[in-house]
Parts: sequence; C-alpha cells; structure tokens
Amino acid sequence: MSRKDNYFEHDADVGIIGYGTSMEACFADAAKAMFALMADLSAVHPSHEINVEFTEEDIELAFVTWLNLLIGQAQANNLILAEFELKKTGFFWQGKARGESWHAGIERGIEVKGATLTLLSVKQKDDLWQAKCVVDV
Repeated sequence: MSRKDNYFEHDADVGIIGYGTSMEACFADAAKAMFALMADLSAVHPSHEINVEFTEEDIELAFVTWLNLLIGQAQANNLILAEFELKKTGFFWQGKARGESWHAGIERGIEVKGATLTLLSVKQKDDLWQAKCVVDV
C-alpha cells in the first residue's frame, strides 16, 4: 500500500507524488500510488505483465506519458497493475508493469481516467527524486 505522503489535495481530482533514488524509481513509485487509488494493491497477485515503450525528451512529459500509457494498457486488458519498472536510455523509455485481471476479490477504489499536466513537476533534491501531477478521477 502506498504511503500517506504519496498524495496531495486538489479540488475534485487527486494529486499523486512519486519518490525514488533515481528518476525511474520515482516514476515507478508514482505509478504505484496512482494504481493504489484504484484498488488495494496488497490484494493483487501479479500474474500478467505488460510492456510500454515511448520516446520523450522532456522528463515532465515523459512522466505523464508513462502514467497514461499504463492506464491505457490496464483498461485495454482489464488489469489492475501493482508492480512497476522503468528504464531510460537517452530519450527512449522502456517500462514493465505486472498485475492481474480484475475479479470479485479485488475491491475497486477510485477510477483514474488519466494523468494531467496540472501541477506537473519532476525534480531532484540531493539524492531524492520527486515527480508529481494531478490525475483526473
């Protein structure tokens, strides 16, 4: 389950925050926070894996692209995702996510429709990366 500090208040939508010692780990943490809005991830048994690939030079746009590709793949395949990995090589990003098909044993939380550019920020302070944005619910 995500930590309480992975969220911030924003009118009718929800802000998510990812933290990590690398940008990739930070983006993965934010993805986990986003999917934790949709279900209790401790109830998810990762048996399916999806791959996402994209090219993006701007790290802030890469963050939103990553989240939206995950949402799209999850919706297209009727999955709830719980584990995330991302690797950046130049401007090319390769990610993996693992989860399982929705079923009666997984209680649905808030439906996340997409990540937005609202309050979008990706920054490094000392040895910690932080990425945040508002997700449309």
